[in-house]
Amino acid sequence: MAANKPKKKLNCFVPKGKAGGIDPVFLILVLCLLTFGLIMVASASYVSALHKYDDSYHYIKRQLIFAVVGVAAMLILPRFDYHFFRKFIPYLLIGSVILLILVLIPGIGIEGGGARRWLGFGGFTFQPSEIAKLGIIATFASYMAANSKKMKDFKVGILYPAIVLGVVCLLVAVETHISGAILIFAVGAVMIFVGGANLKWFLGIGFSGAAALAGFAWLTPYARTRIETMMNPEADPTGAGFQTMQSLYAIGSGGLLGLGLGQSRQKYLYIPEPQNDYIFSIVCEELGFIGAMMVIVLFVLLIWRGFVIAYHAKDKFGSLLVVGIISRVAIQTILNIGVVTNSIPPTGISLPFFSYGGTALMMLLFEMGIVLAVSRFSRLEARE
Repeated sequence: MAANKPKKKLNCFVPKGKAGGIDPVFLILVLCLLTFGLIMVASASYVSALHKYDDSYHYIKRQLIFAVVGVAAMLILPRFDYHFFRKFIPYLLIGSVILLILVLIPGIGIEGGGARRWLGFGGFTFQPSEIAKLGIIATFASYMAANSKKMKDFKVGILYPAIVLGVVCLLVAVETHISGAILIFAVGAVMIFVGGANLKWFLGIGFSGAAALAGFAWLTPYARTRIETMMNPEADPTGAGFQTMQSLYAIGSGGLLGLGLGQSRQKYLYIPEPQNDYIFSIVCEELGFIGAMMVIVLFVLLIWRGFVIAYHAKDKFGSLLVVGIISRVAIQTILNIGVVTNSIPPTGISLPFFSYGGTALMMLLFEMGIVLAVSRFSRLEARE
């Protein structure tokens, strides 16, 4: 009888000669969006920062700190073999669920704007839903890669992922974070589809889930008011429709070339906290249609390059991981621009790389580092 061979330990670092360099096109696009975003945060925030903190640079200073930390993490991550992190994925998901539950506990979760979405730590606040997004993406990527040959089965391909996705979405929705629940649901649905679930079951469950979310939104006074505001913001221009109307004024004022960087008028306390969810309207006002299209083109190129990396990944786990991360960026960008232009109901969803939020930016750059780590192992001979 042959002796049992000792298990080979997975080296967390990338072995020399086993991988190529990180994808330069993707890295350049990330840095371009990050730089553009930081410039716009500085421009959009200085009035409200001066008014609220007596320091015009309050927001941009904090954003720069998180940007530096995030970029450092993004550049360090590709030095590791991304498979090494796979064993930590269950803890990431369980931890994010625990954090989502803690948010709902009075005295622990932090309230703001009628919602309870934040936890505080050392003077900083963060949204556990940001961690939950990565938790769902990583969990689904690992699970679907391990069960790739069973994904056509209803229980394996639909039921089990739907249960996990439903629990996380419900916890986020109860925080009165409907947009976050919609985003997580959409990203999870994309991954289930790409993971190889039976199309018939996928469509049936997908429509059911979407209907449930729509029903929840309509039955929730907070969400229903926002739907009604989108339909007719002029009905209450100084109340529920105020932010939407000011956003549309900003977009319309920009015209083709904009008023000039730093020259926005709506950021003078007309748009509440213009450095956050409505920063794209400031982009439109200051840089015009041309500037807005530049932002959209950069996002389109980033999404395209991300899917190129996913397509050329050496295994299904890496491919699904990148698909989930890039789909999250794509869906979140579409939702944010949809809100700003009053194409969908107003809700609190940020624009990746642009909206102020240190921990959200740091998590995003961390995810970009994962994509770059996967790109190191891409089939180089097939890469474009």
